[in-house]
Amino acid sequence: MKEYIKDQIKKSYETKQAIYGNEVLLDAIVAVAKECVALYKTDKKTMLAGNGGSAADAQHIAAELVGRYGFDRPSIPSLALTTDTSNLTAIGNDYGYDQVFSRQLEGMGQSGDIFIGISTSGNSTNIVKAFESAKKKGIKTVALVGRDGGLMAKMADMAIIVPSDSTPRIQETHILIGHILCDIIEKEIFAEGVGK
Repeated sequence: MKEYIKDQIKKSYETKQAIYGNEVLLDAIVAVAKECVALYKTDKKTMLAGNGGSAADAQHIAAELVGRYGFDRPSIPSLALTTDTSNLTAIGNDYGYDQVFSRQLEGMGQSGDIFIGISTSGNSTNIVKAFESAKKKGIKTVALVGRDGGLMAKMADMAIIVPSDSTPRIQETHILIGHILCDIIEKEIFAEGVGK
């Protein structure tokens, strides 16, 4: 069993190593971080959504921004569209589950906001629909995905694609990237920044 555990850790490490050496992917993370910093400086917000483990990641990242990541500072406006069960169940019941995020974006999103859709496959129908609604409202879209990026990577203004076909490895790397984004945003807005 110990060897199995070590193998799981090794696979997670190898996925992160693949990002460490991928300049295109690193540039994509930088681009998303800069876009988020710019929008916060104009009093806009980020909105995030995903399904299952990706819903948990959306909530985790939003909480780090609204609360704090590394140090005490003013709250940063961020909203996980996965948390309001009344919205989710009403929209799901009345319009279908594929509309649960797009309807919320229609009601709460504003031009200049950013919507981060999280999916290991890149093909989650309700995120794809949310991207369509975001485009209509002038909301920037970010696909945080895995595998080949799926439909979401093609539709998004910016895409961060984790180079793996393993759902657990993709999810572990998504939260690492989410933490990096929170760290950069917080430091760029309220502290010494992180450089170029």
